[in-house]
Amino acid sequence: MTKISPQFIIDSVGKKMVVLPQIQFDAIMEELEELEDIKRYDAAKKRKQVFVDADVAFQQIEAKRKKHVSTQD
Repeated sequence: MTKISPQFIIDSVGKKMVVLPQIQFDAIMEELEELEDIKRYDAAKKRKQVFVDADVAFQQIEAKRKKHVSTQD
């Protein structure tokens, strides 16, 4: 975990805010993005997935592309 040294300020209506050095803020944002990636990875692993050989996938993509192009004419 990133060590942070927050400063707290209170605005004119009494709302409390936090100020961080930019480098600490950037480190926190990086960690949050990594956590989001981990959550997405975990969710993807839980889903049932069907794998197709690359050659078959490319054939399917090409067939769909040709069908799409021919319907636009």
